[in-house]
Amino acid sequence: MNIIFLNPQGNFDNADSFWTMHPDFGGQLVYVKEIAIEMAKLGHSIDIVTRQVVDEQYPMFKTQIDHYENVENLRIIRIQCGGNKFLNKELLWEHLNEWTNNIIDFYEKENTKIDFMTGHYGDGGLACAMMKDKKGIPYSFTGHSLGAQKFDKLNDDFKNYDELIKKYSFNKRIIAERTAISNSDMIFVSTSQERDEQYRHVLYFDTFHRKNPPNFTIAPPGANTRVFAPIWSLNVGEETKRKLDFTIKRDIEESRRELPHIVLASRLDPKKNHIGLVKAFAKSKELQSKSNLLISLRGIENAFIDYSNAKPDEIIIIDEMMEVIKENDLLGKVMFISINSQFELADTYRYMSKLKSVFSLTALYEPFGLAPIEAMCAGLPVAVTKYGGPAEVLEENGKEFGVLLDVLDIDDIVSGLLKLFSSYEYYQEQGSKRVISKYTWGATAKKYCDSIEKVLKNYKNIKVDIPAYFYSKSKHDLNKNFIKSKLNQEVT
Repeated sequence: MNIIFLNPQGNFDNADSFWTMHPDFGGQLVYVKEIAIEMAKLGHSIDIVTRQVVDEQYPMFKTQIDHYENVENLRIIRIQCGGNKFLNKELLWEHLNEWTNNIIDFYEKENTKIDFMTGHYGDGGLACAMMKDKKGIPYSFTGHSLGAQKFDKLNDDFKNYDELIKKYSFNKRIIAERTAISNSDMIFVSTSQERDEQYRHVLYFDTFHRKNPPNFTIAPPGANTRVFAPIWSLNVGEETKRKLDFTIKRDIEESRRELPHIVLASRLDPKKNHIGLVKAFAKSKELQSKSNLLISLRGIENAFIDYSNAKPDEIIIIDEMMEVIKENDLLGKVMFISINSQFELADTYRYMSKLKSVFSLTALYEPFGLAPIEAMCAGLPVAVTKYGGPAEVLEENGKEFGVLLDVLDIDDIVSGLLKLFSSYEYYQEQGSKRVISKYTWGATAKKYCDSIEKVLKNYKNIKVDIPAYFYSKSKHDLNKNFIKSKLNQEVT
């Protein structure tokens, strides 16, 4: 099959440049890359189609056709739209019509027939719907995280509604997601919770009332076992070891340097709730006696000296953490380190597993939770939020594979981490078994291919409905109050 992955954010390249450094360079890129590689290994012809960027800050995204080293049957195709400069995802909506027209031109010039499309995130899903409208090609949608959940977390009883619309373009994103859902031939989700809760949110639910309701396939993501190999399979890289040795010596009191660490390695975002973990550590003398706290801040070499190069929203989060650290006399018990790649992250996990460290993610909501799976693969037992996908990853049929935390309760975070330390070997072994048995990219890719073949076997083209805004050159205003009116209908 000839399959294309549509992901307009222009940030795929052989070096995985800027991953985790920018809010547009998140886990969905790992997801797309790894599934695409595994599908290519199965013999399919795969293209990751993204946006071409001709920008001096992003020189690696300039070439139209690119490849991953030593991977056959897989290309990175970069298609121009919206000018040359890098654009944040919130600014891409108006340019997707141009982008899809240029994609069609590219493949027609190549004389390549596309059998199937798979769209990722709201913009990739909307682009797929447009391509289906123009060329009749079937597609699947993988939302990763939907806008309604993020809006719910940030919404302050509509007092900050206009601010949220302006900053995050929630009205465009959610209408695009609704379009992607209602015109899709298949929706891939990571868990049944994602299917039953996220997609049945009031802002999407009415899209299910049509002649051909959405067809869901649960296909959980996997860990890259080549990168996140456990400690007994691969030693820690010398460069990462030197960096960790130096940082521990710099930040941690001499008498505490052999203690385990609680590893916090997620991007700086309010919903990741870094402060919840820092407050839990500050509250528990027992936790402090057993461990140190390691916090990853990409691109910040020594946060105790200077973090002015962080983004304004990130500075607020670091300020808050620093205040708790100083007020609770935690200097010498907390280290900050810049982890700059997946390989360095995996080496950090392996290094920390030698110290019998643990991984923790205290996000207010996590759609799936690939990070804990990667940590488990590398040998770290995990304690993570119970809100979202991790609840299905870490518990099944009465068996525990890690510790789930009520991250809204500081005491529960403390008790969960202490439980993990007290049964360290058990949870380490359980986590490793869980990854190998269920969460590999090869298994995810096979599920994708099997489901796509079923769609193609029974495919009947249906009329596609695209909101006029996304096709209009005049760009008349999209309904900014759509979300508010929809939610108010539900209340009444």
